[in-house]
Parts: sequence; structure tokens; C-alpha cells
Amino acid sequence: MAKAAILEKPGEGLVIGDVEIADPAPHEVLIDTKACGLCHSDLHFIDGAYPHPLPAIPGHEAAGVVRAVGSEVKTVKPGDHVVSCLSAFCGHCEFCVTGRMALCLGADTRRGADGAPRITRNGGELVNQMLNLSAFSEQMLIHEHACVAIDKDMPLDRAAVIGCAVTTGAGTIFNAAKVTPGETVLVVGCGGVGLAAINAAKIAGAGKVIAADPLPEKRELAKVLGASHTVDAMADDAAKQIIEISGGGVHYGIEAVGRQASADLAVASLRRGGTAIILGMMPLDCKVGLGAMDLLSGKKLQGAIMGENHFPVDLPRLVDFYMRGLLDLDTIIAERIPLEDINKGFDKMREGHSARSVVVFD
Repeated sequence: MAKAAILEKPGEGLVIGDVEIADPAPHEVLIDTKACGLCHSDLHFIDGAYPHPLPAIPGHEAAGVVRAVGSEVKTVKPGDHVVSCLSAFCGHCEFCVTGRMALCLGADTRRGADGAPRITRNGGELVNQMLNLSAFSEQMLIHEHACVAIDKDMPLDRAAVIGCAVTTGAGTIFNAAKVTPGETVLVVGCGGVGLAAINAAKIAGAGKVIAADPLPEKRELAKVLGASHTVDAMADDAAKQIIEISGGGVHYGIEAVGRQASADLAVASLRRGGTAIILGMMPLDCKVGLGAMDLLSGKKLQGAIMGENHFPVDLPRLVDFYMRGLLDLDTIIAERIPLEDINKGFDKMREGHSARSVVVFD
């Protein structure tokens, strides 16, 4: 029996209740969850902007300790400290074998519809697992290809935010953009993902790192994480300011919010040949585009789901960056809260004034 935050109905918050977790199948790992970050992607499901079968347990930015493993698990063992990742990979589809693991649809990493569910309640009622993880729970039962072992000296509350925000933001810099030292990077939106991208751009040696956000306190956080310049994203001349700061436009414009206006700002701020990378989960009816002159100028537009990560390699490296003092996860975390306060945490997220909230389990 495990305590979990369950989404019963969109728009009505999460309900704390007990669930039963199944025993691990051959390739599954049972994890005692120690920390889980609150991510805007969760909020899209909680508020009903994106659909999902219900009831379900959200949460996908987690770290914990392995309690038990299935008979075929080779990658982790009981007692290992692990970070989970929602982009579970099968290892044999077209995307996996061509090195694009984050695009794997991961069908083989879930239990089939005819199999017993991983999570139930009330003596057998199905509780849907969200994004292969359902981490707002004292325990997770996941496929071995949805987690990776990390250095046991790494604090698990900080390790948790690597699982989504940092993997997405930093991965975009290192994997999708492959920023070359001296290139100019714009990050629109200074939440957890945006701050991680700013931090990674500094690590990568970007010449100028420009942070755009409407809130002064977020822009100040961005400076702590490595932004060389900041701009009010809501200013009428925001794009003009960015183009002036960067000497003709940025090499990479990274959208880290999920709003039409912020995506448009990322595109409008590009130099010739520049690339806009959209990370945020935008409303499903949104479209981002390049105009005729953008195309004639060689500009590019792309998505980068989960930072195009190779998480079994990337996550331990990001942990090492933190341990060496390069990656600043302490500033990204604004507060640590118990599971019972999770709805208050999401209320703070809706207000938009602070960085990451992290649920910490006993």
C-alpha cells in the first residue's frame, strides 16, 4: 500500500489516497520515491488542457531508491539510487536504433492492456499510470528503461529535478542545439526548464545568454544561473532589444513556457540561419511558423522533446556537473513540500512567481 496524489477529475486538484502497487514483472523496477518535482506538464493534465484516462497519478520528475527488481533486470539493483525519466525507451525501434531514444513511443515499456495493471486501488480498480511513471506516490513501479542509477552522494531532492526540467533544458543546449562556445542563446521563460537551459548555455560557453521573462524576480534568478542579459518578455520592443544585444539576432531561440507569444518571440529574435527550439507544451490548437523571409534567411524551427536526451548517459553526467559545482540545482528549487501540500504547490505554479517546488517523501 502506498500513499499517492490522484487526479480524479480535471480542474479539481489532486486527492491524496492509498493505492496498491503490483510486484515487479521481469523487466520492472519497484522504487521507493524520495522526491518529485512539480512540473508545468503535470498542470496541463490536472487542469484538463491535455486529456488522459482517469483516475491517474501524475508526477514524472523523480528520484528514489530501488526496493526490488524483476527477474530480467540488468541495469539497476536493490539499494541503488535512481532518477526516473518519462522518455522510457524500448531499445529496438527505429528511433532507438538511430540514437533518437527520446522519440521512442515505448510500447514495450508498458504492460499490455490484457495484463494486470501496475497500480490499483480499492481491491482491484485500475489507476492509470501517467507518462510511464506516476511519481506523486510513495512508490513507483516502472520499466528498467525508465530509470538510471546515479552517484549515491547526490542529494535526491536535487537529483529529482534532473529527471525532467534539467534533462529538457540542459539537453536542449547539449543535444538539440549543440551550442558552440561563443554562440548566442535566448531563453524565453525562466521556470525550471528555462533556468536549466540558461545554466547549461553558460556551461557550454555561450557568448551571450539572454533571458526573457515578464517577471523581474524570474529575471534575477536567470542572472544567478548564468544569464548575461535579461529582457522583459512582454515589452513591445522585446525582439528589437534582443536583436540589439546579440548583434543581429541569436543563434538559438529557446521557448521554455508553452505559450504562443513566447514561441513567436523566439522566432522573431533569430539571426540569419538561426534556430528556434520549442520546448513548452503549448495549447493543442497553437501553431508556430516561419515566414517567407525567415525561410529565405535559412532560419529553422524545431521541437526537442525532453531535450533529445540519451538519459542513461546524460543523467549521470548532469549529476557529475552538479557534484563538481557546474550545475546549479539549488537555485532552481524554490521550496520542498510534503505530499499533502501538493495542491498548494501547483497553486504557486499557476501564480508563476517562483522556481521549482519539490515534494519530499519521508
